[in-house]
Amino acid sequence: MKEEEEKEYQIEDAEANADNKEFMLQALKDKASWVLAYASNKLFEDKDLVLKAAAQDGQLLYYASKELRDDKDVVLAAVTNKGLILKYASKRLRGDKDIGMAAIKQDKRAEMFLTDELRKDEDINNFLHPPEGWFYIWDGPFRKILRFAPSPM
Repeated sequence: MKEEEEKEYQIEDAEANADNKEFMLQALKDKASWVLAYASNKLFEDKDLVLKAAAQDGQLLYYASKELRDDKDVVLAAVTNKGLILKYASKRLRGDKDIGMAAIKQDKRAEMFLTDELRKDEDINNFLHPPEGWFYIWDGPFRKILRFAPSPM
């Protein structure tokens, strides 16, 4: 059985299809998310496309419209696989605990983009700076963090 050949995308094709949503969605299906860097501003206002793009490559949040940088679903999808892209989220969402936790779980350096208020949150602070003897386990990007203290002797 012959494996399906991967489609190769050229920059010229991406530029020629900058307004073609179907072309961009196919590029995502083909794991060629780089093609979306050539999508038009109009397409970066399309929540369906941007949500799928951000879930595959969080870096694409950089190109999203101002409105979608303030959309919790889109930003959560992006920071789950590229925590540092939190830099391009709206200030409101940089202060959102779910978004902040997802970002720092993916890359603790995302802390620098959290709002000052969120950095003071007990759960965020304990994750970033665990109390001595504590450790954390998380099971997947959207599941609750489990905190464990050392067992008493």
